[in-house]
Amino acid sequence: MGTVLDTTVFIELERASRRREGSSVGRLLGERLAERIGADDEAAIAAITASELLHGVHRASAENGLRRAVFVEAILSVIPVLDFDLSAARAHARLWADLVTAGQDIGPHDRLIAATAISHGWRVGTANPRHFNRIAGLDVVEIS
Repeated sequence: MGTVLDTTVFIELERASRRREGSSVGRLLGERLAERIGADDEAAIAAITASELLHGVHRASAENGLRRAVFVEAILSVIPVLDFDLSAARAHARLWADLVTAGQDIGPHDRLIAATAISHGWRVGTANPRHFNRIAGLDVVEIS
């Protein structure tokens, strides 16, 4: 099984890397993933997560922009990005309809992440499981 990591995992990782200067982003990520999902489990991000991380680079202040860009590019160089394809679109349509019908809709980006995970038969790893826990049948693991 694999784990699709959402943006909150990387927000927490960026904060931790600032507190532990001298620690590489890859090492910190590896430690967290080994602890929460297992050292041999596959991990990836949805394409929308790559977009959210890059959006953060573009929105960063001049003083934080370079640091954030280096952080994001380090993530993108080691974590595979999963495409949003027809299989994910079908999963997205179903879970979106189910959530709206139940009056429990979540944000569009979280739906895309969940649909990507579902289409691969993977779980979601997040530092904020509240939204993802609304999706029936989705395995969610908290990574903080």
